[in-house]
Amino acid sequence: MSALAERTETADGYRARRTLPLRVELVRQLKRRRTLVMGAILAVLPFVLVVAFAIGGQPADRNGRVTLMDTATASGANFAAMNLFVSAGFLLVIPVALFCGDTVASEANWSSLRYLLAAPVPRARLLWSKLAVGLGMSLAAMVLLPVVALAVGTAAYGWGPLELPTGGAVSPGTAAQRLVVVVAYIFVSQLVTAGLAFWLSTRTDAPLGAVGGAVGLTIVGNVLDAVTALGHWRDFLPSHWQFAWADAVQPRPEWSGMIQGTAISITYALVLFALAFRGFARKDVVS
Repeated sequence: MSALAERTETADGYRARRTLPLRVELVRQLKRRRTLVMGAILAVLPFVLVVAFAIGGQPADRNGRVTLMDTATASGANFAAMNLFVSAGFLLVIPVALFCGDTVASEANWSSLRYLLAAPVPRARLLWSKLAVGLGMSLAAMVLLPVVALAVGTAAYGWGPLELPTGGAVSPGTAAQRLVVVVAYIFVSQLVTAGLAFWLSTRTDAPLGAVGGAVGLTIVGNVLDAVTALGHWRDFLPSHWQFAWADAVQPRPEWSGMIQGTAISITYALVLFALAFRGFARKDVVS
């Protein structure tokens, strides 16, 4: 192809990798109301739980069995661990589904998607930018909750070791490392929800449909995991391993469950992300 022909197809100075920079997409998403509302909910939750414990009194063990909920007021570290325990099953699913499911579908809903592609932003570049920002904001949401909870819990209950439900305690420094592992695992376990939301976001022009569909399918997975008649088939459900991080808050951490859960989650997520990119590359974008 001659240089003249190339110039008729591509403008001088055009670089596909420079279109839709991550910082531009990040700023756009941070300014959205749903981002601010979600951040506020996660930041306020620890304060609500402190007030609940102040009104209801100290938690007591259940039939002699001690859980993270029962040791919540022992220290700031315990309070942060308890916040993750009560939020991991559902509350932290919502920001992941929201940030990954609303990202492409909202552009289609606003009829701005075709203008982005006409800029021209390559389809793969557009998806990579939106996926990276969506995952980054999901991780930020998961970090925000325990950080605020640790600060609030330390102010309310003091700075001290992490008392383990199985007995014993670990030093504050070790507790901080364990909490980092817990947050990292929760994020990895939610990659399946992120994949579902992102794939649905490329298939529909309705953001609520993508977000709601991802949350609904995640709930279905939790319900199926509760069906004990499925036996070992439940091992292939990502939801079966969502609380494997509890093995990290033991005197001696057990990694086998988290390793299996990580493998399952990443496998499902890669398949779903691949489907999203493949389908969007062939999609006739009219909105």
